[in-house]
Amino acid sequence: MTLRLGYGTNGLTDLRLDDALGLLADLGYDGVGLTLDHMHLDPLAPDLAARTRQVARRLAGLGLGVTVETGARYVLDPRRKHGPSLLDPDPDARAARIALLLRAVDVAADLGAHAVHCFSGITPPDTGTDTAWQRLTDALGPVLEAAARAGVPLAVEPEPGHLLATLADFHRLRTLLGDPEPLGLTLDIGHCQCLEPASPVDCVKEAAPWLRHVQIEDMRRGVHEHLPFGDGEIDFPPVLEALAATGYAGLTVVELPRHSHAGPELARSSIDFLRRATGTTNGAAPC
Repeated sequence: MTLRLGYGTNGLTDLRLDDALGLLADLGYDGVGLTLDHMHLDPLAPDLAARTRQVARRLAGLGLGVTVETGARYVLDPRRKHGPSLLDPDPDARAARIALLLRAVDVAADLGAHAVHCFSGITPPDTGTDTAWQRLTDALGPVLEAAARAGVPLAVEPEPGHLLATLADFHRLRTLLGDPEPLGLTLDIGHCQCLEPASPVDCVKEAAPWLRHVQIEDMRRGVHEHLPFGDGEIDFPPVLEALAATGYAGLTVVELPRHSHAGPELARSSIDFLRRATGTTNGAAPC
């Protein structure tokens, strides 16, 4: 089994999407984590279907796989980072986030993406935990139905500081929803280092049955800061070996959303690092 390496467009926001895709193909990446945002396949602008077809042709021409990510900071609200969320007290605001996710499922199906990524959001002030979980499960219902129809899994990411922050929280969501088939997991390797009680290697092993998307970067314990490889504390060779051994066939996407100013150089150095860490020269990791 081999690992398929990708790079997130949220770390290449200073580049046009067409240029970013060309760069990643030239560097030898297998795919891209495409964050739907105003500069990269804007999900709210007119003619989305036509623009999506154009991107699909570009991806096919370059031989790149894709996962669709929905973590754009201000795509719905120019004044609230990641707002509104699936936990917003206002039903209309929650509906706007649900609509974005439904649109992302459609885009993913048209692109032939292997997953749609999402996260829960931060619990709003004066909102009880039970209420927040109820809002989350209610909101994800129609998205999971759409994902099932499209044949594209929904990969929920545990995010530090969010309602759904850990692998244990993901399993709580599975239980509350009745373990629906389209529901999967986005595992962020840096987040494992940041706050999970288990090591990143053990997190990979525990998460294996539900893995639908993987994000990767360096990080330090207790500090939620996405770092270039080598700037944090993670020992990557055993993590990558464990990931390859799971049989996971989706993309493993470098996630450096605050480093777009150095995106092209970090895309190059990141794939070089991962190739060294897996003992390969072509970006593919042996199991």
